[in-house]
Amino acid sequence: MLSRLLRLSFLCVIGLSTPFQVMALPMQTEAKQAVIIDMGTGMTLLDKDAEKRMPTSSMSKVMTAYMVFDALKEGKVTMNTPLSVSEKAWKKGGSKMFVEIGKKVSVEDLLKGVIVQSGNDATIVLAEGLAGGEDQFAAAMTARAQELGMKDSQFKNASGWPDPDHYSTAKDLATLAQKIIVDYPHYYSFYSIKEFEYNGIKQANRNPLIYKNIGVDGIKTGHTEAGGYGLMASGEKDGRRVVMVINGLGSERDRADEGSRLMSWALNQFENVDLVKKDQVLATAETVFANEPEIALTVDRDIRVTVSKLEKDNIKIETKYAEPIQAPLKKGDSVGEVLISVPEVGDFAVPLIVANDVEQSGFVGRTIDKLKILLSGE
Repeated sequence: MLSRLLRLSFLCVIGLSTPFQVMALPMQTEAKQAVIIDMGTGMTLLDKDAEKRMPTSSMSKVMTAYMVFDALKEGKVTMNTPLSVSEKAWKKGGSKMFVEIGKKVSVEDLLKGVIVQSGNDATIVLAEGLAGGEDQFAAAMTARAQELGMKDSQFKNASGWPDPDHYSTAKDLATLAQKIIVDYPHYYSFYSIKEFEYNGIKQANRNPLIYKNIGVDGIKTGHTEAGGYGLMASGEKDGRRVVMVINGLGSERDRADEGSRLMSWALNQFENVDLVKKDQVLATAETVFANEPEIALTVDRDIRVTVSKLEKDNIKIETKYAEPIQAPLKKGDSVGEVLISVPEVGDFAVPLIVANDVEQSGFVGRTIDKLKILLSGE
């Protein structure tokens, strides 16, 4: 009983899911930077230089829209609030909503101009209307991005206009995509609008994936000479939602083809499976100096994984702990690990905890246990 033992308990269980990031699958892509994340589990299905800084081009406009959503939530503006078009906004080059100098445009139309038409002019109108100037707005974008967990992003303007100090990462943009979907689901539908007409000019949404029947309902394209062609996208199938960011592709056609291929792969080749429920007893361990001979071991969260449909029967779970476990113990004390191996994805660990309090035994009981330990030579 009292031999100090590292116990490995193997539980062959089908399916599991986790909030932790694990190693990504060895999927190949022509994109220079890429990441795909399952939103239900947080597991990364594809990672290619996802933490490398890159120009974010018009994908920056997703951060601009998030700032507007914040302002709407806080009551600073409404969808009907009119904002004035400055000369700076009117003169801005690149993709345009075609706002007119001196006119007033509603926040709702400006949002559609940003999201659907990718209007650089519309971003400036919003920035000036909300922050008094584009520089101030860009600084606020950077600060808010940090709060959202975008640790390696900096914005110097509201549109993504080329600037060596304006950058993000595929991982950060994937974080932003998830925040948009979770924090503002009622506004996320803007990203699936296929066309918008303003000032007599009708423009189509530049996201090629929303026109394909593969489950994609957003989010935003981007392009600069330095960064190449990029795409933030999200799609859902059979209750699973994934987000994808790719960048550095050579043409619009490459972006459309690669985006479609990768998103179809992510949505069709995987499923999410529950492996362990919170408080489910996974093992029992012997105790020492305790008023109970053994203690149940469990986990403090539901564990789910994203797994290839071809490999879901090959997931392995292993509990690892040393016994006997010494009292006193409090419910939730970590005493080991649950090791999970997901084929083609990777391995990760979750703390193995005690299921309930265990009080120390009385003086006589503890003395007896000490004698047993001495006699056993430990």
